[in-house]
Formats: sequence, structure tokens, C-alpha cells
Amino acid sequence: MSDIPSRDQFRPQLPALEIPEIENLPRSRLKSMAAAGEEVLDCLRVLETVDLNIVGEVLRGNGTFYEHEHYPPEDVFDRHSQSQYYYHAHRDASGENGHFHAFLRAPGMPAGTRPVAYSGAEPWPTGPEALSHLIAISMDTYGRPIGLFAVNRWVTAEAWYAGEDVIRMLDRFVIDHASPSWPVNRWISAMVRLFRPQIEALVRHRDAVVHAWANTHPGIDVFEDRDLDVTGHIAIHVAQQIDAVRTALAR
Repeated sequence: MSDIPSRDQFRPQLPALEIPEIENLPRSRLKSMAAAGEEVLDCLRVLETVDLNIVGEVLRGNGTFYEHEHYPPEDVFDRHSQSQYYYHAHRDASGENGHFHAFLRAPGMPAGTRPVAYSGAEPWPTGPEALSHLIAISMDTYGRPIGLFAVNRWVTAEAWYAGEDVIRMLDRFVIDHASPSWPVNRWISAMVRLFRPQIEALVRHRDAVVHAWANTHPGIDVFEDRDLDVTGHIAIHVAQQIDAVRTALAR
């Protein structure tokens, strides 16, 4: 037996993911989340009326569903807000059919936003293409959202921005057009608002995980380390989130 330790023995004690209590959120945030919840429910309603769901709608008309392929093939991009998303599948995650990745491109970011300093060898996208990943939304086989997760840089080939900068980008994510699906575009825009506290927590946790990983893996480019892909994941339930927001507002 080899005496050489495996990399798993050096896996750091990763920071805990702390989600704020909904009842403790500012009333302005709760009102925004409540409005987003109504939008999410309305999008689901109009699809269910014709026996469709979010995943079926985004895949509709795109032929056979292949792992790793983007749906729709050219992604969905709002040139005014610079928001972007696509759906795909590639993870062996329990109960997951696939997931959405949501992004914001550089021209849509707050003025002065820049990627973090990087001295590695991997080229990052630059200029207008220097997009930031905001969050991923896991979907089950029935087309329902079941989780949120954040990822390392190499997973989405993004430029890497500090967590607090990413959080400031969240207000700017909106897909405000009808192609290829108005209900899906409205739904994903509203989901980012409805689950804003959880997304903020995952983004901050992402930075803490990457920092801890880098400290325990000296000499390795943390942003390109294939042993670190998902930095944090939480389960979600739309109805429960909406109920919690309504309860908090009623107090």
C-alpha cells in the first residue's frame, strides 16, 4: 500500500452555509419576494393550463434531449439587460433532470465592476464577454425547481467576480422578451427575486469555499481545480418559500 496521501486527505473543512431566516428580512425585501412569488405562480399556471411545465417548455421544439447540450442551442439572451440563461444536464444528482444556469454579461453590470485579480494560465473571457455566473437552478423530472447551487469558475467558463459584486448584479437579471418562451423567461427572472436570500447566501459561501480550498491546495489554480465543482447546494420548494414570505409580511 502506498504511503503517499491522497488529495482527499487534504480536503479542507469547508465553511458552513448559513441561510438567513425569512422572518428577519427587511419588509422591502419581503414585498419584492412576494411579488416575485406571484409571478412564478402565474407562469406555472399558464403552462399547466396546456399541460406543460418549465422544463418541457424550454426543451420544446429542440429535438432529442442530450446531456451537456445547451437548450435552447444559442442560449437565451436579453440584449438590453445583458442577462442570459440556458438549460442542460450533466450531473449525476439525485432526482435532477437538469438545471438552468443564469448569467449577467459585463455591459449589464454596475459601473466599475471588474473580475478579481488572476495570475493563472487559463484565459478568462474579457470585454463584453466577461460574464458572471449568478446561480444554477436544479429541476426534477416533473419540471419543478428543487434546488439552487453555486459553482467554481471552470464549470461555466466565466470571468470570476467577488461575491459582493455578484450579489449587486442580481437586481439586474431579467429576461424581458418573449423568445423562445415568455413564461420561462418571466419565471426564471422571478425565481432570482423569490429566492434572493438563498442565492446571496450561496454566493457568499462560494467565495468562502474557494478561499478555504485555495489555502489547503497550495500551488494549484483553485479556479481550475476539477476536484472543486459545486461549492454549495440547497433544496428549495416554491410553495414553502411563498408561504414563509406571506407569513412574515402578515406579522
